[in-house]
Amino acid sequence: MSHRWQKTLLNAASTIKQALEIIDSEAMRVAVVVNQDGHLQGMVTDGDIRRGLLKDLTLQDPVALVMNTSPVTALVGTHKDSLVKLMEKKEILSIPLLDASGCVVGLETLHSALKKPQYPHPIFIMAGGFGTRLRPLTDNCPKPMLNIGDKPILEILIRSFVKAGFSNFYISTHYMPEKIHEYFGNGSNFGIKITYVYEEKPLGTGGALGLLPDSLPKDLPLIMINGDVLTTVNFERLLNFHIEQDADATMCVREYDYQIPYGVINGEGNKITSMIEKPVQRYFINAGIYVLSPKVIQSVPKNYKLDIPTLLEQHMLEREKVLMFPIHEYWLDIGRMDDFKRAQVDINNLGLVK
Repeated sequence: MSHRWQKTLLNAASTIKQALEIIDSEAMRVAVVVNQDGHLQGMVTDGDIRRGLLKDLTLQDPVALVMNTSPVTALVGTHKDSLVKLMEKKEILSIPLLDASGCVVGLETLHSALKKPQYPHPIFIMAGGFGTRLRPLTDNCPKPMLNIGDKPILEILIRSFVKAGFSNFYISTHYMPEKIHEYFGNGSNFGIKITYVYEEKPLGTGGALGLLPDSLPKDLPLIMINGDVLTTVNFERLLNFHIEQDADATMCVREYDYQIPYGVINGEGNKITSMIEKPVQRYFINAGIYVLSPKVIQSVPKNYKLDIPTLLEQHMLEREKVLMFPIHEYWLDIGRMDDFKRAQVDINNLGLVK
């Protein structure tokens, strides 16, 4: 989304000349008409003005006479891929982004949406697990290298990050590391850089952080993710949330519902006070995706067995800046055989592979 979109705004009483000046001076090539409360009233392009002038309107006439009062819009937060598809389908070059009340809060252009951002922030993928619950599939193959569709889980995950603009990868290995090394090499065939760290013995979900080399950027947060996760999470939005909140650590969480299959009885002594038939309990569960700031990474000793919850609990006591980021996008932890089978069905509809 362009950061200069506010410069495209004007009101319905503005002149056609004023709209033309905005269109000529701003890269978005459009003027956005709003009322005093910021609600969208219309859009104006160079073509709209030319058609108006051909109908004998003058540059001093109000822009309301030429604006498109039913422009294509989208809700703020809509994924860029969806915006690109919509603009290409409608053959338009820009879309105003609205909040739930109809106020204009941004403007996405086709040029901006197609321009892939580049992030120097490192990605750390945990790919050392044994995958015992997926045996016999993992007897001769590390779990992240199992195919979902026609590509290994790890490749699908890496390509998701590459698509979002990340290129600096670190991969933690332990079980059959040679299978991963042989397939990905140094990452050059994928247009990225891959650095491997090797756990001589399993160090828990967080211990591998202590093995990261000196080449790791010292001043940038790191995105850490389990190597068996299939997801469409917006990594750009996750990273921006972490930075904007000045967080020490951010954990992605997923809402999980558990329905008790019986009627639950509450009481005092032998007196029943309430009865709830098959209540649903809702929890947030750890999604295996984190953003960690340098101070958190640097606090992990080398070759020290440590789980992520323990690490985060240590930092929770310091600044109370360990935050959670609820995810509503597709997410699947491929830990069991039924998860693996489900992923084979889901993959074709996720837009993660081509």
